[in-house]
Amino acid sequence: MGIDVLVFDDLHLSRSALTALLEQRDEIRVAASVDSNLAALEFAELHRPDVAIISFEGRDNETIEIAEKIASLPHCRTLLLATACTRSVVRRAFTGDIAGMVRRSASPRRFFEAIHLVHQGERVFDPELTVAAVANGDCPLTTRQLAVLEHLSRGDNVVEIAGQLCLSEGTVRNYLSSMVTKLGARNRIDALRIARDAHWI
Repeated sequence: MGIDVLVFDDLHLSRSALTALLEQRDEIRVAASVDSNLAALEFAELHRPDVAIISFEGRDNETIEIAEKIASLPHCRTLLLATACTRSVVRRAFTGDIAGMVRRSASPRRFFEAIHLVHQGERVFDPELTVAAVANGDCPLTTRQLAVLEHLSRGDNVVEIAGQLCLSEGTVRNYLSSMVTKLGARNRIDALRIARDAHWI
């Protein structure tokens, strides 16, 4: 059974090289190769490729949001191909609906293996990236609490955070209150400052 893939990379040479690499495999068909977030989302909504391969530098929240939207579509899986990633981006991908994330430095064999596993419904994350997602050093906050704090840092309110993380508003408020206490902060904003200064988000 063939795998229809969508390739998104905003760099022309990189996109062309990636497309050429994929087209070497008989079982993979490049259904589209696009250079913008909007084009990637529009194609995915209309054609539902099996796997959307999305290249990014690792700090572009808009690209992560597009990847999440594509991942929420029926029968469409998302694989991120990352150059470098902040811990918060990796954690967001790891705890969300995105099916996988591999480094651009990965071997072609590893890359193709990831595509096949993602297509089969599995999740594939580079081991080093996974460690970055769950290892917080001396951070006293849980992964879920950090997810709430990351949404707060993007300007989301309690109602929005609850909706995006599938939590009740009361649970979100409890998380925020607990974080303030754990960090010895004066309030939510101070807790956010402490977390940023410590590079936990």
